[in-house]
Amino acid sequence: MTFYVYVLRCADGTFYAGYTDDVGKRIAAHNSGKGAKYTAARIPVELVAKWAFAGKSEALKAEHAFKQLSRKEKLERISGPGRI
Repeated sequence: MTFYVYVLRCADGTFYAGYTDDVGKRIAAHNSGKGAKYTAARIPVELVAKWAFAGKSEALKAEHAFKQLSRKEKLERISGPGRI
């Protein structure tokens, strides 16, 4: 099963990163206010990046690594072609 790390830009300009096996369904949940407490107060959100991984473990590790980056580094990853 393929898992994805996705990055959302919230209405206030902040980023939110998560993982899922269905990006479209997850974004809909975030925009309905039921995705995460953080995004519920910052809707609407928009998808700005996603990366595919072969397994859940890889996706979780990549999500954690992304969250450790500075805002500048996150912007570089979002705009670049590489993986997390």
